[in-house]
Amino acid sequence: MKELNLKPVIMECQMDELPSDEQYLVQKAIESTNNSYARYSHFCVGAAVQLDNGEVLPGCNQENAAFPAGICAERSAIFAAGAQYPNAAVEKIAIAAREPNGNLTAEPVSPCGTCRQVLIETETRFQRPIRILLYGRNRIYVMDGISHLMPLSFTEF
Repeated sequence: MKELNLKPVIMECQMDELPSDEQYLVQKAIESTNNSYARYSHFCVGAAVQLDNGEVLPGCNQENAAFPAGICAERSAIFAAGAQYPNAAVEKIAIAAREPNGNLTAEPVSPCGTCRQVLIETETRFQRPIRILLYGRNRIYVMDGISHLMPLSFTEF
């Protein structure tokens, strides 16, 4: 038996350490939390994607009493990008969240499993990693590709 040693690379930084375009993307994700419809969880998540054509598109979670009928912020942004710019690759995604008390989360929040799979599919589709920025008031996590969050991913056979 052989042990696999999988080591994700996740960088930690503060907002002012990011390049200006990434600061802008994180700010758009933060702003998108205000558009969230989170009647049940009261956990407002915002996302913003930057495409290779320069466009920045927001997304936010939308809940529904029939829970599978809702959508996460990450998928909201990625699917909007696919609908509006089907041939533009997603270069970056920023994600931020607000707690039920309205404050931005102190620590970064990461995508759910379904959103991780959508990020994998998007990377596979365009044959390039997506830079991921996870915002928290105390720190921002930055990684170059979803494989750092999901090293053993489900891909096409």
